[in-house]
Amino acid sequence: MMNYEQAMQEVDAMLTRIVDSEVDVLRDASRHVIGAGGKRMRPRLTLLAYQAAGGQDLAKAVPVAAAVELVHTATLVHDDINDHGVLRRGRSTVNARWGRTFALLTGDYLFTKVYELMAPYGPLNKEFASATVALVEGETLQAAAAKAGQLDRETYMRVIAKKTAVLFSMAARVGAILADATPAQVDALGQYGFNMGLAFQIVDDILDLVADSQQLGKTAGLDVAQGRGIVTALAHDAHTATADNHNGSSTGGYGRSVAVLDVPVAPVLTTDPLDAFKAKMMSGNYIQEGYQQAEQLASLAVLALNDLPPSSAIVELTTLAHNAVARNH
Repeated sequence: MMNYEQAMQEVDAMLTRIVDSEVDVLRDASRHVIGAGGKRMRPRLTLLAYQAAGGQDLAKAVPVAAAVELVHTATLVHDDINDHGVLRRGRSTVNARWGRTFALLTGDYLFTKVYELMAPYGPLNKEFASATVALVEGETLQAAAAKAGQLDRETYMRVIAKKTAVLFSMAARVGAILADATPAQVDALGQYGFNMGLAFQIVDDILDLVADSQQLGKTAGLDVAQGRGIVTALAHDAHTATADNHNGSSTGGYGRSVAVLDVPVAPVLTTDPLDAFKAKMMSGNYIQEGYQQAEQLASLAVLALNDLPPSSAIVELTTLAHNAVARNH
């Protein structure tokens, strides 16, 4: 049987194979973005959750882990169209290299390839459907907030829950379900993924504010320049907003309360829109408080793992949660 690292290598190999096409631009553009690598956080969650829930044959989970990453990759391609990004994972974006039309089609192609990977997995497709619906809703809410030039606490929570945390949660849940975990274990791993996803997105937004493009591996500052620097509104003494409940919502049912400070982000009319906003945010404690909030969420994620038996996979999941906060890219 393959071990965890071998399974991750097979995820990468499967991603390359699945996007093969007789249409050169679809194949080349898809492999371009996949070949750039990335942290592969979501497929790692799937494989580790599978092991944490008692799964023995990682080969069984590899196609599902690849499908989870493919969903994420497709959203990156589409995001770069919306954001006019020119750098992603240290490479030129599909949009910058092939143009808007082919980038749009490549993102669509990646999404449809998820169907191919998931066809044999029946009930798991409901998990994918709920998560992808939430993801699109989150991105749309974010775009609407950016257009309005203001982001309040409630919208902030809905955005990061839907666009990031739900996919992390789904990645862990499907791994657990594949391992025939108990409902309580599935929910615990889903809760882990949800809180880890919130922490990950908070740090991602901080890095978008403070890191340059070379360090970050993508075009830095786009979220802020477009009025979407949402994490810079984080503060420990602000009002508390709670993510939606699972019933009738798309946050996956793993809502946790986090505190955010309402700091409207309007378009900045300077030569470099990022400079003025950076100066404002750096003058206070918002960055430090954002990291503190992310650390709290990572701790909540790890706490959820207490419902599962000790294992090497639990150790890896604990490390993964803390590394999501400690990273600098």
